[in-house]
Amino acid sequence: MTTAAWMEALLAAPLAGAVIALISGRRAAALVGVVTAFATAAASIALAFAVSRSGVLRYAVGGWGRPLGIDLYVDGLAAVMVAITGVVGACISVCAAGYFAPKPTHADLPSDKHDRAWLYWPLWLMLWGGMNALYLSADLFNIYVTQELIGLSGIGLIALAGGSAISAALRYLLLALAGSLLYIVGVELLYAGYATLDLQQLRDRIDANPSTFAAAALMTAGLLAKSALFPLHFWLPPAHGHAPVPVSAALSALVIKTGFYLVVRLWLHVLPGLAWAHLATLLGVLGAAAVFWGGVQALMQERLKMMVAYSTVAQVGYLFMLFPVASVPEALPGALLLAASHAAAKAALFMCAGSVLAVYGHDRIRSINGIGTRMPLTAVAFALSGISLIGLPPSGGFAGKWLLISAAFAAGAWWWAAIIVLGGLLSAVYLLRALAFAFLEPPIAGFGRAPWGMEATSLVLAFIAVGLNFAARPLSELLNAGAG
Repeated sequence: MTTAAWMEALLAAPLAGAVIALISGRRAAALVGVVTAFATAAASIALAFAVSRSGVLRYAVGGWGRPLGIDLYVDGLAAVMVAITGVVGACISVCAAGYFAPKPTHADLPSDKHDRAWLYWPLWLMLWGGMNALYLSADLFNIYVTQELIGLSGIGLIALAGGSAISAALRYLLLALAGSLLYIVGVELLYAGYATLDLQQLRDRIDANPSTFAAAALMTAGLLAKSALFPLHFWLPPAHGHAPVPVSAALSALVIKTGFYLVVRLWLHVLPGLAWAHLATLLGVLGAAAVFWGGVQALMQERLKMMVAYSTVAQVGYLFMLFPVASVPEALPGALLLAASHAAAKAALFMCAGSVLAVYGHDRIRSINGIGTRMPLTAVAFALSGISLIGLPPSGGFAGKWLLISAAFAAGAWWWAAIIVLGGLLSAVYLLRALAFAFLEPPIAGFGRAPWGMEATSLVLAFIAVGLNFAARPLSELLNAGAG
């Protein structure tokens, strides 16, 4: 198949799967979802290999190119994000197949909501299709449409658990609408000034004037809200902490990366000519604040899922520390490697928390005594994921942080490196605190059994997070081969 065919498959497969899963109903939705997930994951990996061989591709859907039609565009950056989504999304789907299977209900999925849990599959596949479409979109308006598709699907997924998750979903809804409003107003300003929304045409025509700066500021603010960057993170912990486990894993590992990707695309590829040094510093400062605020809040949590949710706030901060050192070649590969390892490790940690919920009936950190004995696979997955999040060798988190630290020293800005190191130490404190109860306290009686897919996929994802330590060179080669 050609690169264009893989691009079409990445859009058609999950969206068609969502429709088929909805029509199939409760009995066949999971089967449709898992088959679609593996097909989409295979297409995402194939697209990455195609880009590494052939480079950038622009494809006019239906033969109608810009400015009237819809163009799909893939370069190294888009291929990396699609591949991350594909691999982690397939693992989340396997986890969900066991989690939502007919069985006694889970502590975070009440019995009166379990009968409609099959709706997870059309919503999840719609979300996945929206993320793929966002990464492959070549103009700002189609990106807006894909953001809305992602947001509405995510809200539905959060609300599946009912109860307190409803209020979390509403908070996410309000935030998503506010972010989308800021983004689309910025898009309108750019269209009024340049009569195009195509990313490449904007790059060629962009001019430093007040209207352009206002548009860029509005769009960036909207995207930061969707990325949950401090101090716009207030929606994230309730949404991730109260949603069903596969939903929490998808939101934390994948969905928030879309906002980060768009900020990278906007400022490094579309608006590189604008004087943005002050904005880059501001993004770095907000990232540093997120690292420490999220880490402290994670340390204060008494529930495992909420600890992992606040940890996401901290980990997002590392990604935005790319921008102050973005001129150094190692910076972008380091940030993307960190994003990939975070996606795998954070999805694994949420699955570990879900396994604890299933066995113990709760996820109170002080009362998870003995999971190292009772649930060895979960304990190993938690430990390996923690190694990656802390940034210890050998792990993808270590490789990503090392590249960012190297970029900071190369840019003559050692303080960013110091923040990364101190943030890793803070991560070690709250993660080792949870592990202490798992291994050092005597085991107590459990109440249930973890879903078959949850422990296995958490371990697979944890090994992926560690194994990404060896992906730095292939990642850099892919980015160079697909440089736009």
